[in-house]
Amino acid sequence: MQAIEELVATLSGIIWGPIMLTLLVGTGLYLSILLKGMQFRVLPHAIRLIFSSNKDDEGDISQFAALMTALAATVGIGNIVGVATAITFGGPGAVFWMWITGLVGMATKYSEAVLAVKYREKGEHGMRGGPMYYLSKGAGLPWLGTLFAIFTACAAFGIGNMTQSNATAKIFETTFQIPTEITGVVLTLLTGLVILGGIKAIGKFTSVLVPLMIVCYVGCSLWVLALHINEIPAAFGLIFHHAFNPSAASGGFIGATIAAAMRYGIARGVFSNESGLGSAPIAAAAARTNDPVKQALVSMTQTFIDTLLVCTMTALVILTASSWTQGVSAGELTSASIAETLGVPGSIFVAVATAFFAFSTLIGWSYYGEKSIEFLFGGKAIKVYRVFFTAAVMVGAITSLEFVWHFSDLMNGLMAIPNLIGLLLLSKIIKQETDRYFTGLKK
Repeated sequence: MQAIEELVATLSGIIWGPIMLTLLVGTGLYLSILLKGMQFRVLPHAIRLIFSSNKDDEGDISQFAALMTALAATVGIGNIVGVATAITFGGPGAVFWMWITGLVGMATKYSEAVLAVKYREKGEHGMRGGPMYYLSKGAGLPWLGTLFAIFTACAAFGIGNMTQSNATAKIFETTFQIPTEITGVVLTLLTGLVILGGIKAIGKFTSVLVPLMIVCYVGCSLWVLALHINEIPAAFGLIFHHAFNPSAASGGFIGATIAAAMRYGIARGVFSNESGLGSAPIAAAAARTNDPVKQALVSMTQTFIDTLLVCTMTALVILTASSWTQGVSAGELTSASIAETLGVPGSIFVAVATAFFAFSTLIGWSYYGEKSIEFLFGGKAIKVYRVFFTAAVMVGAITSLEFVWHFSDLMNGLMAIPNLIGLLLLSKIIKQETDRYFTGLKK
């Protein structure tokens, strides 16, 4: 077993090495150029579309609910611990490279959603779409679509389920001394109540939970930053300076090279917003819309909210505090930084926020796995999948999951490969759909 664990860890390290990160950012940059930087030009229009009414269009849930489902899966531990990890190992400059992944990732996220809606189809359990469908129907590569579905189904049980329930259980055990078994039982029941109702139940749940948790977290961050308003310019200065200059050792901080800033910033940015992995377009395909571009514009705002808003809040909170120079571990850094200003209540808030973020990720990924299982085995397998997915929550809460983390990372990386191939092969279609939509707006 140890040999298998070491092999999976090694493969995960290779998959998430410089080549993969270059491909992810490079694809986003290519699509940004192809679409003439549309993520910068039309962002206000995209934000307005989030709240547009589309009850008569074909689909299962509103565009807003589809966005919240996708955000549920991405706004999570990566926004709290992931940012802290990037700063700990890559220095303040890593935040700059997180922003870069977010900016080019908006074009990637947009492109994924265009294809997801264009090539979706109606099944017995509602709309179904995503990379497995546009790889099969659009690119004419059904075997690649099957591979994507297999990797996604595996990742759903790992990074989308057991690792999230495990993180939540550990946080509650450490902060509130609640046994992991109790947390596991509660999470299992809550998960079952939400996902057994399908995408409409998930959409209703995430439409309430996700905006609330984002507003609360950003609000708390803004409160802390308001009390440190004089340090904010210096924090931005650190980010921009160290993006292109080595981070000198300071106090408990060991320093970081420019290469480390790029590596950890890009890696954590991709893990946070998932642009290019192919997960979010599965939710986009369920949206009520008759135009692929409309939902794609809405989906594009997901990366903006996740990386350029929530992650930035975390980064500024950390860099306006002193804990990051005192050797505090990445897992505790955000909590310690907020606690410098708000004391014990701040630590409790971060613990609760992390738990909610983890649970929302679990709910969002349950749908991704469900649609992958449906693609592989048909609609009859969905009920069985939901039962197994719900049971896995309890397993994750009470089990040591180091192997599952490595396995999940590997599956996530493998998801990206067929998805990026699909985006590049179908980039002409993405451009045609985009030109059609915006030409129509001008008339």
